[in-house]
Amino acid sequence: MTNKYTAFGFIIESKFPFPELIPIRTEQKGDITIESKDLAQIWERIAESNKYFDVEPQCCLFKIPEVAIFMIEQGCKIFYSPLEDVKEDHIRLYLLGTCMGAILFQRNILPLHGSAVEIDGKAFAFVGHSGAGKSTTASAFLKRGHQLISDDVIPVTIENGVPVVTPAYPQQKLWQESLDEFDMTSVGLRPIVDRETKYAIPVEEKFVTKRLPLAGVIEIEKGEADKVDIHQVDNLLKLHTLFNHTYRNFMVKQMGLMNWHFSLSAQLCEQISLYKLTRPVTYFTANDLPGLILSTLRMEAVSHGEEHPSLIESNS
Repeated sequence: MTNKYTAFGFIIESKFPFPELIPIRTEQKGDITIESKDLAQIWERIAESNKYFDVEPQCCLFKIPEVAIFMIEQGCKIFYSPLEDVKEDHIRLYLLGTCMGAILFQRNILPLHGSAVEIDGKAFAFVGHSGAGKSTTASAFLKRGHQLISDDVIPVTIENGVPVVTPAYPQQKLWQESLDEFDMTSVGLRPIVDRETKYAIPVEEKFVTKRLPLAGVIEIEKGEADKVDIHQVDNLLKLHTLFNHTYRNFMVKQMGLMNWHFSLSAQLCEQISLYKLTRPVTYFTANDLPGLILSTLRMEAVSHGEEHPSLIESNS
């Protein structure tokens, strides 16, 4: 039985089940189809023995040992060939991650690696390397009444000259440490494969379902200082930050998208604020970050002569 879901702004048509996605009933044809296909001979023919990815402009082929071989074509087709004894959760992790990142590149949609939340009707993205605290910071905002737009892969486009973020799907991934600090239980939650202490958190009631303008990007990193520091990033550092936190950015050059990525990033840099936030590694800071970030955004709004009453209200 073929199911249809909505995610990343697309109708996804698949026999493979996706409990984390929003199911829909429609006669409309899927924008993206996901099918099982034997890819072993194709992989053996074109792949090198020491190579896990073969990337071309409109075809991306990769193999994850003990999981599956995947092929993404033309921005609309995903094929997967399961390897022996693999769990569905493991395949799903790559279908919604690396495969979807390749789909977005093929459609000239910028995938940022991070979490995005709604603040004052606009999108703000938290980016950073693994373990920086992107999802945990987003979760702290959700606890204060804000909504999630995306977790892990953030789709960004330019529409009528305005940067826009499209909602992905209503799920977060949080470590047990964060659950403990937020007084949340892991009972009944599905652990992420290969990461027994990281869990999938459904957030249907705290999820944005419409596109929102991207107003800012906040890079989070861990530091040795004993307090949180946040400051604005300017000039060429903005371009570096956006490329550094583009999802699976090694694909950009191999797909022939360097000029496109630079042009899109330059447009983003002209219209968004970009901050670098350094947090201590010695204690849990997520509960303090929303107030600090909202205060920073409020001060910037005031300095530009803008009124953002909801920022002020959220920070009180």
